[in-house]
Amino acid sequence: ELPRTTLQIGERRINVEVAADHASRAKGLMFREKLAPDHGMLFGFPRAEQLCFWMKNTPLPLSIAFVDASDTIINLADMQPQALDTHCSLGPALYAIEMEQGWFKRHGLAPGTAVQGLPRLRRPGTP
Repeated sequence: ELPRTTLQIGERRINVEVAADHASRAKGLMFREKLAPDHGMLFGFPRAEQLCFWMKNTPLPLSIAFVDASDTIINLADMQPQALDTHCSLGPALYAIEMEQGWFKRHGLAPGTAVQGLPRLRRPGTP
């Protein structure tokens, strides 16, 4: 079981599982049949870079938000179940947040929206 935390995106609060190591990021939401309302997964990375995701072995339609080092959404993408096409950040990102497909749009959240409560992950070479 992964650690959990609460984030605020705009006016919305969400509960996320935190995938912050290679193994948990690689597994992600694979094989999950459903997500509870306002629940998702936060992927954290050691350095800001272009991030790309795909949906192999993931039966849920998801939306992804890529978040930069200033804790701001860079871009969003909708991802189809089981698809092998990649969805990438439009710039260097430290985080990605996966929610049920359409969640961001339904709540009026778009690029430029701030994300609060992101955990500060240890970066290589830092104590």
